[in-house]
Amino acid sequence: MRKPRDFDAELKSLEDKAKTLKDRKVRQLGELVIATGADALDIDTLAGGLLDLADAGNAARKEGWRKRGTGFFRGGKDGVPPSAGGEQ
Repeated sequence: MRKPRDFDAELKSLEDKAKTLKDRKVRQLGELVIATGADALDIDTLAGGLLDLADAGNAARKEGWRKRGTGFFRGGKDGVPPSAGGEQ
């Protein structure tokens, strides 16, 4: 005979895993803000820039941002802001 599943324990485990993933995402976003030098911006400017980015409908503009971000993560010169050690 099969052992009955403990749905409560499985649900608790999934909730814990979701919380861990959310916490890691928040931490990584904070690290990204610091790594890009965006922590030097005041909170209103940073929020406005992120809102503008989220609302941007121009596919070519988004592709340019994506390429620059890829360069940043690969250590390329194009993606590194001046405050992070790039040329000014």
